[in-house]
Formats: sequence, C-alpha cells, structure tokens
Amino acid sequence: MRKSIAIDMDGVIADTETQFINWYELDYGVKVYPHEILGREENEMFPDKEAARKFAFTPGFFRTLPVMPGAVEAVQTLMENFDVYIVSAAMEFPQSLPEKLEWLQENFPFIGWRNIIFCGDKSVINTDFMIDDHIKNLDYFKGKPIMFHAFHNVNHNHHHRVNNWKEAVAFLETHL
Repeated sequence: MRKSIAIDMDGVIADTETQFINWYELDYGVKVYPHEILGREENEMFPDKEAARKFAFTPGFFRTLPVMPGAVEAVQTLMENFDVYIVSAAMEFPQSLPEKLEWLQENFPFIGWRNIIFCGDKSVINTDFMIDDHIKNLDYFKGKPIMFHAFHNVNHNHHHRVNNWKEAVAFLETHL
C-alpha cells in the first residue's frame, strides 16, 4: 500500500518569506534581509509588527507567491511513489482560498482537486508524513512530521528538519 504525504503550501512549496520581504520593501521603502529575520515569528519580521498580517489579507498576496526552488520537480518525483496531498490551513485568510487554488492550478497543474485540502486545523490530517514549516502543525500531527526549514523555525529541533526540497525527497525515499 502506498504511503501518503501532506505538503503545506506557504513556506514549503510557496515562498512566503521572499514575498513578505519584497512587499515590505515596496510598501515601506525599507529593505529587510533574510538573515535579519532568523528566529522571528511572522508578526516580528518587520519594524511594523502588523505588516505581515496586513499583506496576508491583501488581495493578490497569495496569488503571486514565488514557487519554492525545486518544489515542482520534488512533488512530481514524490507522486511516483506516494499519495501526495497539498494541505493549507487557509481558513484564517478566507480571501486566500481562490488565490491559492489558482496558484496551484498554475504552478502544480498535475495535482488534482481531490488532493487539495484547505482547512482550519491540520491536526485532522491523517497522512503518513507531513511536510510543514510551522511547529504548531507538526506538534499535533499523528504521523511522521518533517519540518521544512524556515526563518521562524530555526530555533526548533524537535522534528526531523529538511533544509530544501532535495533533502526532503532524499529523506522520504528512505521511507518507502
């Protein structure tokens, strides 16, 4: 029987860090560098503590996210041996739902609608593996959690960490 993987969108296949930084510079005229936000939560990324949340509620933010390097090829590779589901706790940002669906259709057209899950609480997800960048989602996951490296999780080490998609595929291929 094939094993299953839940893959988060934001910060895992969609590069929210780059988007936040770019939008902040455009809106506020201040360049923030990735090393300056290491270990901070999204609400602590910028001098204006409300900026990241404001961007997340702005139409177009999720629709125009850059694709994480290597994500498309990695997901295609994983789909050869695993049942892959894209899972996003998108309900906090209701306007993001159509944007995220359109983004997936454009960037991951090989993922069918049955394999896309928009939810509020990921603890209901019952796959064998979950790749996510947020500790809050991994801590309550019943399967094997895989922490995708992100600026906000650098100080956490209680889940298996992968730093990029090459490492994620290599790890999962050892668990077929």
